[in-house]
Amino acid sequence: MYERKVIPNLNCGLDLIGEVLYGKWKIRLLWFINEGHRRPSELQRKIPDASRRVLNMQLNELEKHELITRKIYPVVPPKVEYSLTEFGKTVIPVIASLGRWGEEHEDRLRDVILKQIVITDSDYPSN
Repeated sequence: MYERKVIPNLNCGLDLIGEVLYGKWKIRLLWFINEGHRRPSELQRKIPDASRRVLNMQLNELEKHELITRKIYPVVPPKVEYSLTEFGKTVIPVIASLGRWGEEHEDRLRDVILKQIVITDSDYPSN
C-alpha cells in the first residue's frame, strides 16, 4: 500500500480541492458518473486514453474522499457501479463552471497549450 512521505498542505480551500481532485482523470470521472456512466467499462470507453489501472486508482481515491460510492452486486461475474454521494454532487456545479470557462477561452487555451508541445529542430541535439 502506498504511504505518503510528505504531509499535504491543507491551509486553504484551494489546497483542499487540489488534494481531492488532483489526478488527470478525476474531474472527468466525476462528470461522467454524474451523467449516468456508472460501470467501470463505460467509464473506460468514455476515457480511452486512461489505463484501467489508473482509472481504478482514481476511482478508489474519489471513494476515499467520499465523493463517490461503489456498489458491488452479488452476481457472477461481479457487477460494479459507481454513483455520486450527496457530497460529490456538490462539486458538479464547480466542474461545470470550469468547463464553461474552458469553452469561453477555448481558442486561447488551445494556442497556449499547443505552443508548449510543438517540437522544433532546435529541440534535438545535432550530430
